[in-house]
Amino acid sequence: MTETQDQGQEEGAPREGEPGDTPSSTQEAAGATDAAAEGPGAPPEPSAEAGAPAEEPAIGDLVIDEGSALETLIGADVLRERLNGVLAFIQNHMLTLGVAIEAALLIAALAPAAAFGPQLRKFIQSSIAPRAPYGLLRRAAAAFAHLATAIALYVFLQAAIVALNAFGNSTSLVSAAVSLLAAWIVIRMVTLVIRSPFWSRLAFYIVWPVAAMDAFGVLDDVVRQLEAFAVPIGETEDGASQTFSALDFIRTLAIFGILFWGARLLNGVIKSRLNATDELTVSFKALTGKILDVLLPVIALVLALQIVGFPFGALAIFGGAVGLGVGLGMQRTVSNFFAGFTLIADKSIKPGDIIEIEDTYGWVTEMNARYVAIRTRDGTSHLVPNDKFIQEGVTNWSHADRVVRLHAPFGVSYGAKDVRRIARRAEEVALTIDRVLKTPAPRCNLMAFGDSSINYDLRFWINDPANGSANVRSDVLMAIWDMLAEDGVEIPFPQRDLHLRSVSAEARDAIRGLAGEAPGDAAQE
Repeated sequence: MTETQDQGQEEGAPREGEPGDTPSSTQEAAGATDAAAEGPGAPPEPSAEAGAPAEEPAIGDLVIDEGSALETLIGADVLRERLNGVLAFIQNHMLTLGVAIEAALLIAALAPAAAFGPQLRKFIQSSIAPRAPYGLLRRAAAAFAHLATAIALYVFLQAAIVALNAFGNSTSLVSAAVSLLAAWIVIRMVTLVIRSPFWSRLAFYIVWPVAAMDAFGVLDDVVRQLEAFAVPIGETEDGASQTFSALDFIRTLAIFGILFWGARLLNGVIKSRLNATDELTVSFKALTGKILDVLLPVIALVLALQIVGFPFGALAIFGGAVGLGVGLGMQRTVSNFFAGFTLIADKSIKPGDIIEIEDTYGWVTEMNARYVAIRTRDGTSHLVPNDKFIQEGVTNWSHADRVVRLHAPFGVSYGAKDVRRIARRAEEVALTIDRVLKTPAPRCNLMAFGDSSINYDLRFWINDPANGSANVRSDVLMAIWDMLAEDGVEIPFPQRDLHLRSVSAEARDAIRGLAGEAPGDAAQE
């Protein structure tokens, strides 16, 4: 209903159910409405009979009410205000002369970058990359050459920012482009130089979000929120509270990651220098490498905490908890750790030694903080805990000398008459094997007169146990076999004579039949 209708009903229309109400037609109600619209003097006629239900609202009124409720529900006014604000921001900040100048500089910077980038790539490839040593520096030079055009564009955009600041123009658009371009260059450098899927993914998930937040101007707000989220870790001597924020934690991880990567590079350089020094023993090299593996990461962590200003006095409680954990749940780990130092310090085993522990035979390839890697003749690597060598012992075939003695036992029949000649011949054929040493010379000893054979033991020496012992023993035994066959010497096999003291007649007849005798012969006996 309209406002005029409401007013006329409140002022002059009689209520339903009062005496004197008369029915009216639709035309009369419409005339009363027109009269009320023309002036407030004449009251309209009642349009409902006494006792009849109230008149329902008109269709137009329902549409208006529903439209108002829908607008309230979806917040049309709020959306309209925000849309107007976005349009006003675009008009005031984007569609301006300063933004147009920035966009023009962005497009114009592509031309000199495309022209200067290939020249920079040629210079790096011809003058810098050949002089860089192989490894990390050579890969870094190749990465710079690969990204020469992008680096040139970054330089020209930085020059554009300097020029815009000099003329007092806005630099928001160019700064956002520089942030995103720098993030892309960093990610590509990490991928090309380090060549590690882990570091590539880490750079992608860290550098890109930071660059995006910086480009859209929300990085400062995020930093403030991270600084606000802090936990108390103690008090200073003056009584001031000390806190460790989420930003400090992220900074610690980032700094520790960089320092840890640098520590690994330094560790590799020191180890390569030590391995290239022939005057140092293998044990000293392994011990030094193990100390560096532990010491350099600890130094990197301490430096990272020192850089972010972490109070080391708060580590007292943490150190006590770590000590308790070591005493209860890390006994085996700590035992392996110190057992590794003990094995290297007392030189019981060292990299390159030929060892045998339980059923594992091979040579030591690595000695790490927790285990010793043994490579077998099968090509497999057995990782044996360090403390197992101390608790159960180990056979070291090359502890003091790589020259080891092997045995090749064999036997001949009692029909052989010249036992000394057989021993000499065995020593001679042993020298025909390439791996058998002439000094010390092979020695064949007569060990015993066995039940079925005369037993010999041929002993010979080798100086390359890493190449295996069973294979050279097999070669020597096959040479002995050929020698005995050539000399007509028989290698016996066990024989037994069976004497039957008591047997039934039926069994005796069966045995006689197998022997070719007549069964009646048994009766004659």
